[in-house]
Amino acid sequence: MNQPLQQFKAEFFKALGHPTRIRILELLSNGEKSVGELQQEMASAGSTVSQQLAILRMKNVVDTRKAGNLIYYRLRNPLIVDLLEVARRIFVSHVTELRSMTDEGSANKPARRRGGVSRKRNA
Repeated sequence: MNQPLQQFKAEFFKALGHPTRIRILELLSNGEKSVGELQQEMASAGSTVSQQLAILRMKNVVDTRKAGNLIYYRLRNPLIVDLLEVARRIFVSHVTELRSMTDEGSANKPARRRGGVSRKRNA
């Protein structure tokens, strides 16, 4: 078994395990952005974005560049864009499958009678 590789993958996916971090990575897929730009695009509190960026940086998912008082973030590896796209395609496939199952289920159900519940009549 390739234990170091499996450990790396587990840690890497943990780093991706928060919706805010995923959104940050999606925004960085279009190029580097400052913390302020990310906060504005996400309409999130500054501390939330900063905390998630710190985790991504600590896990070596993003790099930084300082220009004056601004810190810019960028993806450390462009393959992350591909990974996010594959995850999107898996999601679409999953939703399509669920819709298909729902459609099949409703097609197999007998039509409901109008007027509510049927009652037994005494003869």
